[in-house]
Parts: sequence; C-alpha cells; structure tokens
Amino acid sequence: MKSLIIDKLFNRVKERGVVCVGLDTALEYIPSYIFEGRSEVEALVEFNKAIIDATIDVAACFKVQIAYYESLGLKGMMAYKETLDYLREKDAIIIADIKRGDIAATAKQYAKAHFEGDFEADFITLSPYMGMDSIEPYMPYIEKGDKGIFSLVRTSNPGAEDIEMLKTVDSRDVYKVVGDKIAEIGKEVIGQCGYSSIGGVIGCTHVEEGIEIRKRFKNMFFLIPGYGAQGGKADDVALYLNSGNGGVVNSSRAILLAYKKQEGREKEFAICAREEVIRMRDEIKAAVESL
Repeated sequence: MKSLIIDKLFNRVKERGVVCVGLDTALEYIPSYIFEGRSEVEALVEFNKAIIDATIDVAACFKVQIAYYESLGLKGMMAYKETLDYLREKDAIIIADIKRGDIAATAKQYAKAHFEGDFEADFITLSPYMGMDSIEPYMPYIEKGDKGIFSLVRTSNPGAEDIEMLKTVDSRDVYKVVGDKIAEIGKEVIGQCGYSSIGGVIGCTHVEEGIEIRKRFKNMFFLIPGYGAQGGKADDVALYLNSGNGGVVNSSRAILLAYKKQEGREKEFAICAREEVIRMRDEIKAAVESL
C-alpha cells in the first residue's frame, strides 16, 4: 500500500498535535506598524509569514480561507499565492478552504486551479450538496496519492439545522446520508494510517452527536471547525478524535489575534500566536487523555 497525503497529515498530528492554523487574514487583524513602507499585499504576506514561522513546528497544518484574499481583488490573490508558496517552501500541509460544489467540466477546472499551478494546495474543501458527481472530477488527483479533500458533512453553524438535520425517507439525517456516501467513496483511497484522503468537515459544536459521528465514520479524517469563537471546547473536540488523532482542529481568529488579548504585545504578535497554538494543543491533548 503506497503512502497517501492523509498519511503525511496523520503523522504531522502525531508529531505536532492537532492544531490547524487558519490563515483567514483580514487587513484589520494586522498590526499597524507592519503597513509602514509596505503595500497592503506586502503587509498581508509579511504577517502571514511571521505567523507561519512562529507556529510551523507546533501546528499540524494550515488552512487558508480564500474569501479573505478574493475580497481584495487581484492584489489579494497575489497575497494568497505568495502565502501558499511560502507554506510549500516550509513543507507545510496546506488546506485551501474554497468550498467548491459544482459538477462536470466546471469542477474539473476547479480541480486544475487548486491542485495545480499558482493556487496549488494539498487538500481543498468541497460542498457535496449537488450530489456525489461534484466529487468525481477531483478523484484522478486524489488517486495519485498527493492530494485530498475535506467534504462538508456536519457543519458547526446554527443554520446547519435547516438542511443537514432534515430526515430522509429512511429516517436518516441528511448529513448522515452525505457522510455515508463520502465514506463509501473514500474507501478507494485509504492510507496506511487507516484513514481516507477523502475527509469530512465535522463541526464540534454538536456535542451530543460527537461519539456517534466518530464511530459512524471511523475511516474518515475530520477537519474540525467550531473550537473557540463558535463555542466548541477542548472536551467537545476530544470526542471527535481517536486517541488524539483522526482529525485536525481549526482555529483562526483566536490565533491571529492572540496579541490583542495582551496589552503592549503588538510587536510580538507572532509569539502570541505560537503561545495560543501551544495552549490549544495542550488543552485538547489533556482533554483526550481524560476521556
């Protein structure tokens, strides 16, 4: 059995912990002094590089949310590219949070755009709610072994109840139907670690479902949002992991803005980010050990 990208991510979690650093970088997050003598793009990239350098050895991976860059137009997309380039230089595992959900020829172009060229990433996020044919165009890349996806399954936002919790004719929740189908496709690309390169986005804010979800999707690696700002706690996250692995836990604002919680540390923003990653990592590890 050949090694897949999911094996690399699994091993990073073993080595560095479960934290996924979210580079959802808004201009207002950046300390004012960084803009001195720099353009907005230069300041954004400088900020991201400092965060990456400070956290690379204590984070499993980095998630770059494309919307924060698209909103700035062409200059923002240059910052996106330069951030991806720098992550690749550091041998970081990159999750491009793009949430594409189209089919056929359009999806093939999305796959080419984000698995090759200027915007290449290791994993991308997808929305499967048009059907499983929205996943198929990405499979040739995934089957080669060095790419993977995280498909939306059970999200952490309140509006998830509108669709994901609807009952189907066989009394399953919609998200379970979606998850079951994703898990079935994922059997084609199981790594040496026992997890599939087709993972799921599983929010940690629905604690009462945590144990069932982990048991139901045993070969699915989770990208777990909802920790911190959305109310998820370390004890909640622990339910979605398997002995501290089987998922990565994303945090964005809490890491990027950690310096704002401590007066006078603006110029130590990267150190503050590192401290927050370590605090989060250790808190989740302790919660796992207490189960």
